[in-house]
Amino acid sequence: MSWSGKIIGATLGLLALGPFGAAIGALIGHQFDSGRSVGGMFGAGPDPRLVNELFFPTCFRVMGHIAKADGRVSEQEVASARAIMHALHLNFAQVQAAIGYFTEGKQPAFDLDSALQRLRAAIAPFPDLAHFFVEIQLQASLAGNGLSDLPRARLRRVALMLGLTDGDFARLESLLRFRQGAAGADAGGGQPGPAGGGERLAQAYSLLEATAAMSDEQVVKAYRRQMSRHHPDKLKANGLPESMLERAKERTQQIQAAYELLRARRGMR
Repeated sequence: MSWSGKIIGATLGLLALGPFGAAIGALIGHQFDSGRSVGGMFGAGPDPRLVNELFFPTCFRVMGHIAKADGRVSEQEVASARAIMHALHLNFAQVQAAIGYFTEGKQPAFDLDSALQRLRAAIAPFPDLAHFFVEIQLQASLAGNGLSDLPRARLRRVALMLGLTDGDFARLESLLRFRQGAAGADAGGGQPGPAGGGERLAQAYSLLEATAAMSDEQVVKAYRRQMSRHHPDKLKANGLPESMLERAKERTQQIQAAYELLRARRGMR
């Protein structure tokens, strides 16, 4: 079954991975749909046909495998996987295929190592796809089981096998938990309560690539560095498609929210 490049673009939009990821996603989707190699634009690139063949089947198989990590797949985990399918705008045949892949991943016979080795070989020239893959899994797990210990350990292993570092995995998890906390605060009409305050503070530091040991001046520099890296105007000037600017704005809003939280907690002016 062919998985359109437009679905990869939809994945990146769904996850709001930031302006660079969104721009690359749009370009990859266009290249896949037009049948051209990404290598023509970025040097040596992945074989789009091979990535097209492996990325989504492996994605849903691994999603099922992680959901089964604690011995059973809950209704919430199934609902989370279906929500991913819905958000990707899969058609009926693609949804049925994705359900089948998810079911295959739950089976004891599923060979995780072999599946990930094939995927890593296909996407090796373009490591951002590994980050996209892991973030999809993190999003599904957080919505499904809250990323309890066993699924988290399995997902961390997936990340390492795809070439991510422990630091990469921690940053992706912190980013998603930060978003989740922000959504919860918005839904509750206020700031998160004391029980979640420490964790949310740690997530804000991670999002800025800062630490609690830094001085106020160093935190400000870390914030400005992240804003410069992800600012929509700068990225637009560097060729970010107009259609993807909203995603760039979302990332800068997340960075701003993290900084404002740290600023308030530190008593910075």
